[in-house]
Amino acid sequence: MKKICIVTGTRAEYGLLRPLIKRIKEDDELQLQLVATGMHLSPEFGLTYKEIESDGFIIDEKIEMLLSSDTAIGISKSMGLAMVGFADIFERLKPDMVVILGDRYEVFSATTVAMVSKIPIAHIHGGETTEGAFDEGFRHSITKMSCLHFTSTEEYRKRVIQLGENPDRVFNVGAIGIESIKKLELLDRNELEQDINFKFDKNTALVTFHPVTLENSNSKEEFQELLNALDRLNDLKLIFTKANSDTDGRIINLMIDEYVKNNNNKAVAFTSMGQLRYLSAMKYVDLVVGNSSSGIIEAPSFNIPTINIGDRQKGRIYSETTINCQPMENEIYKSIKLGLSTKFREKIKDTINPYGDGNVSEKILYIIKNSLNNGIKLKKSFYDL
Repeated sequence: MKKICIVTGTRAEYGLLRPLIKRIKEDDELQLQLVATGMHLSPEFGLTYKEIESDGFIIDEKIEMLLSSDTAIGISKSMGLAMVGFADIFERLKPDMVVILGDRYEVFSATTVAMVSKIPIAHIHGGETTEGAFDEGFRHSITKMSCLHFTSTEEYRKRVIQLGENPDRVFNVGAIGIESIKKLELLDRNELEQDINFKFDKNTALVTFHPVTLENSNSKEEFQELLNALDRLNDLKLIFTKANSDTDGRIINLMIDEYVKNNNNKAVAFTSMGQLRYLSAMKYVDLVVGNSSSGIIEAPSFNIPTINIGDRQKGRIYSETTINCQPMENEIYKSIKLGLSTKFREKIKDTINPYGDGNVSEKILYIIKNSLNNGIKLKKSFYDL
């Protein structure tokens, strides 16, 4: 029986991986190994490992690695702790393959240790670009350490090949997040309103703003520009989901708390909504605002506008539902007004999501099983174009 180890460090990442985790658990030929780390184990970020357990999954190992600091020094030390933890855990679990998603520093640490430990790595969502975040460097480094690659579009597949990976190991399967939208039974409006103690009005926005880690500009200043724009929209109700543990994430979260305290008639905030409530909220809001990848990848499936602020997601493939703007009050304000307009809503009502139509986990698992059964070689030659 082949052992597949899945590493997850954040609430959002787990939500994306959940369909694949479920398939591996239900496969009689495979043994699921689940490792939780990072924000999952932090009280500050909602102890979201409990969500994994409530879904019926057993967490085989937990790695405490997240220091209560979002400075560059703090994050670097957290990465060091993570590598020490993964070294011990991979030695105990002895997985036949490690599966990771994305580009955060937690999974970069796991990938580095797995490579040194001669464990094959399957990477989901490689080949993408996010020029405003240091995740960019992590993502492409993870690509070079991985043996199998599952991209969300054909353009991203070509980019992974451009990095020297053999085309026979690079597969365009679509974005795994779309699968949950298609298969989850989302809450109806009344259920969601009762669950989050919030009433949807005519205009409601789902707001997520993460730190911009590779820009000279200040994340605090950029977020303040967004709050200033929202202050000018008195008839717009707001659901904030808080920032991640990147540099300045805690500052943004304090600003959210203060804003909600002063605007509790129109705004609520959540450390973690969980995947079901988050996607259900996305179904009923009028637009998504911020700089999260979910506004680029998942929101188009609901045919709602995304106001994408700044350069954090620069380089990604955008659908016509996305309105890009700079992190300046007037630009944000005008973009939100455009997104709420009947003309724009009419324009995007039949949008086809460029990130696929779901059924991704089945494709990924089929390829992983074939690769393991046929014997996957760790040694790679650089593929020249």
